[in-house]
Amino acid sequence: MSKLSHHELIQFIFCIGSMLIAARLVGEFFRKFKMPLVVGELIAGVLLGPTLLGNYLPEASKYFYVSTGNVGIALNGLTTISVIMLLFVAGMEVELSIIRQQGAVAFKTSLIGLVIPMGLGYFTARYFYTWFGETDMNNVLPFSLFIGTAMAVSALPVIARTLMDLGLFRTRIGMIIIAAAMFDDLIGWILFSVILGMMNKTAQGIDFVYTLGLTLLYAIGMLTVGRFLINKSVPWAEKNFTWPGGFLSISLGLAFLGAAFTEFAGIHAIFGAFIMGIAIGDSVHVTEKTREIVHQFVTNIFAPLFFISVGFKVNFIANFNFQIVVLVFFLAVVCKLLGAGLGALWGGLSKKEALAVGFGMNARGAMEIILATLALQAKLIGEPLFVAIVIMAVLTSIMAGPMLQLLLNPQGNGFKNKTSIS
Repeated sequence: MSKLSHHELIQFIFCIGSMLIAARLVGEFFRKFKMPLVVGELIAGVLLGPTLLGNYLPEASKYFYVSTGNVGIALNGLTTISVIMLLFVAGMEVELSIIRQQGAVAFKTSLIGLVIPMGLGYFTARYFYTWFGETDMNNVLPFSLFIGTAMAVSALPVIARTLMDLGLFRTRIGMIIIAAAMFDDLIGWILFSVILGMMNKTAQGIDFVYTLGLTLLYAIGMLTVGRFLINKSVPWAEKNFTWPGGFLSISLGLAFLGAAFTEFAGIHAIFGAFIMGIAIGDSVHVTEKTREIVHQFVTNIFAPLFFISVGFKVNFIANFNFQIVVLVFFLAVVCKLLGAGLGALWGGLSKKEALAVGFGMNARGAMEIILATLALQAKLIGEPLFVAIVIMAVLTSIMAGPMLQLLLNPQGNGFKNKTSIS
């Protein structure tokens, strides 16, 4: 049986330890400047990867991340597990009840905030394909669909944290932003999973139409019957299992089973974990404390491993293309401000509130980076576009808080008290 040699095992363990420490140290440094932790985790990878250390001291860089051989395979497997767990946690943050409670305003905001970015992104990519640095004309359709999806997806964790920091999370505007972002992310990840399925027409000899049918059956089943059964089972499990350790084991186990099913069906494993996260997280019996334990476990151990590994994938300086970066950033901002803003206006909000909703939903953060990483692995996009999307995700996440502060001034005008829904 093939296994890691003694030297390879040392390399593997050392990489994990050094990645975790480097990600935390640089992440905490950037937190001092009011930036999301993920920004520091990414930059740690950029500093230690081929962009900086790997460019000048390539042998030293290999101590922190090995991309070849058995160690490279093991680390790739670990980062794949990490992204599956990240999508599971993201799914747990999608509360279907909040989407329903916000009614027409959230529906209109999410609908227009989904349709316009997807439409503008799709047609820009389809008719100006080469502007994105792509040359393979056989790839136009899935690529255009991907750009449309990338323009539509937001970063729910970043949005939620930004609203909490500003004291806007439990306000009417805050809940509209959260509900609309939840709906858009749900549809966006479904579409992205289908796009990846299109890239791989068959999986294990299964036809794509059959693949799509299995995936829809899984999603509908988990969000209806599966969600009902999980909700009924949680109280029983709480009485009979060690808690919350039992919940952590069972929920992550179900997440991996869901991921395995959709991967077998030909749709990426992240989709199975994401849907399972929604089904489990929507249970009324799952307390905030239990959610927080799962969230802390994943975001402080596995998230850093994934995000620092992103910096090791490409040389961000060599693959930096100013034209592509400006195009992607401008397109992303315009798409979301126009889409979510018009939707919020249609829902009855004022112009300033609608613009605030647009900027709130414009934060792309971790979800966009995951999207770009998976697209790069599937050879759907090239390295220059990958770099541009990562930069766009960071910049839109950083600008969301200041723009919401400027437009709503939550501490200065009593906004929280006037619009509180709690």
